[in-house]
Amino acid sequence: MKLLFLLPVMAVVAAGQDAPPAPLALRDAVALALNTNKAIAASQSAVNAAGAQVKEARAGFLPKVNYSESWARSNNPVFVFSSLLTQHQFGEQNFLVGPLNRPDFLNNFQSLVTADQTLYDAGQVKHAVRGATLAKEMADETSRGARMQVIQSVVRAYYGTLLSAEQVKVADQAARSAEADLERAQSVRSAGLSTDSDVLSIRVHLASVREQQIRKAADLEVARAALNDALGLPLDTPHALTTEFAALPSAAAVLAQYEANAMQERPETRMTRIAKSLAENQSASARSNFLPQVIAHGAFEADRQRFYDRGGANWLVSVGLKWNLFNGFADKARTEAAVAELERATAREKEVDSAVRLQIRRAFADLNAAQQRIEVARATVAEAEESLRITQNRYAAGLSTVTELLRTETTLLDAQTRQLEAVHDQRIAAAALELAAGTLTPDSEVLK
Repeated sequence: MKLLFLLPVMAVVAAGQDAPPAPLALRDAVALALNTNKAIAASQSAVNAAGAQVKEARAGFLPKVNYSESWARSNNPVFVFSSLLTQHQFGEQNFLVGPLNRPDFLNNFQSLVTADQTLYDAGQVKHAVRGATLAKEMADETSRGARMQVIQSVVRAYYGTLLSAEQVKVADQAARSAEADLERAQSVRSAGLSTDSDVLSIRVHLASVREQQIRKAADLEVARAALNDALGLPLDTPHALTTEFAALPSAAAVLAQYEANAMQERPETRMTRIAKSLAENQSASARSNFLPQVIAHGAFEADRQRFYDRGGANWLVSVGLKWNLFNGFADKARTEAAVAELERATAREKEVDSAVRLQIRRAFADLNAAQQRIEVARATVAEAEESLRITQNRYAAGLSTVTELLRTETTLLDAQTRQLEAVHDQRIAAAALELAAGTLTPDSEVLK
């Protein structure tokens, strides 16, 4: 069910470039990228591998059972003597000196089942399971971080495309306004209220605006290709982007809350804590090498002269102790290395915490600045539009110069461009703040 949203997009890809653009909201774009991105697939494979390693480590708590089957044939006196005993075929005639020294060849088919169970290992298996579990948690955080990076890249590409589309509209509007100014200037010249220089100045301005149109149209094509690249689709796949290019509602954000979230939710901070726990576990595991191990062993053996008969069986149960009294100082060196790694992990944890807090403050400042820029740009656009209307009327009446007219045209174009960029930057900053806090998910409010 979760892949149903992919059907319209994939249908367009299958139909070819001439198919009509499929509607694509930002949330759907994010979901699509999360299902097609190769980095996420690779990180998920690492998670699966780590999960299998946890199962492998837990196997240390269970007994090791082995079965073997072998065949041997020899006239070695010791082999023959012992084989006859284990086959339960030894008789009085086998005590004769001649057969003892020069026995005939003897077959021995042996079936052996052994079982070994560790009764005490000073926690080595427990530490192995703990280490594998922490490695699995590390892989989970790596995968989660990769997912958030993909979401951020899609947000950037999506709003980058919307910004380019809006800039094309502004450039088109500016071109239409310049064309109207040209007609107005020609009328004023015909009325004898201006000279040819005014008309030429406006023509130059119109050429400049048309150049911007061309440039913005090219930027839009590149932005669309970048979006498809982020989505993992062919670069020419058409889309009809349905998420509105509008500023997010201003909300009272608390810096301390974002920092607190980052300390708990950010993959990097979690990974440093996991790395510290791994170092502590390695240190404990290294110390356990100085303690003994107790292992129980059991065996069932069947030996036969022929594969199916003329044989006997026996069993064995034993308990053994193994204590590493000296290992060339290798265990001591391993313990010292684990302690040094723990010190490094502790220092790294503090370093990452500081870096994350700095990223939070940068993203928080960028979001606040973008929100303030939106308010300023909105008022500036309204004032520039009114100023242009007045200047155009004054110029038509011969009360204003072409220089003032072109200046107000340029001022309006710049104001509209800054407003669009402010909206774009606010959207990107909002997602970047969620990313820095470790709370960016496909369900985040910033993707509305």
